[in-house]
Amino acid sequence: MNTPPLADTGPEALRDHLETHLGPEARTWLHQALQEAAARPGGHGPISAWELRLAEAGRRCGTPYADAARVLILHAARADAAVLSRVYHQGTAAERRAVLQALPHLVAGPDALALVEDALRTNDTRLVAAALGPYGARHLEDHAWRHAVLKCLFTGVPVDVVTGLAERARGDAELARMLADFAAERTAAGRPVPTGLHHVLALAATSSEES
Repeated sequence: MNTPPLADTGPEALRDHLETHLGPEARTWLHQALQEAAARPGGHGPISAWELRLAEAGRRCGTPYADAARVLILHAARADAAVLSRVYHQGTAAERRAVLQALPHLVAGPDALALVEDALRTNDTRLVAAALGPYGARHLEDHAWRHAVLKCLFTGVPVDVVTGLAERARGDAELARMLADFAAERTAAGRPVPTGLHHVLALAATSSEES
């Protein structure tokens, strides 16, 4: 069974999923990691003991469940924007992805928006996809959001990962212009128009009265 969308899934449901699918040794490791994070939440010194668990998650839980385990550890540690920023900037790509996926449940306001913006500047498609989850959808300004959608099309990230795409793109004349220009440039260069562009363009060209 696939892991549910992490940014859209609360910690209790995520833990239930892991409890069902992890083997005994991995479950024991996860329990210990969560207890450790809950006992000493936040940041302590250059690095907290629970942060070391983030690096172990892939080896301990297996690749299919590592992201979910990392997100749960961040929840248990009650990591705030400052701690999440440190983990993000000091971590591997996998740890950065987990931070982005945990943002909707840990940071209410725009304090961690810089992490989303940083991820969108990378060429790591998994980071780009994670950046466009609920937190990015809630806090990215229109200009940055439009360019993020365009980056998905340019880098091959499926547009269906963009939270709230249909609602936000609908009737967006500026997005429609950008997409049409991009499609024209690709066609003129003899390059294929990315899959998904026409879908987003149709949304952007639809007025809110027609929806």
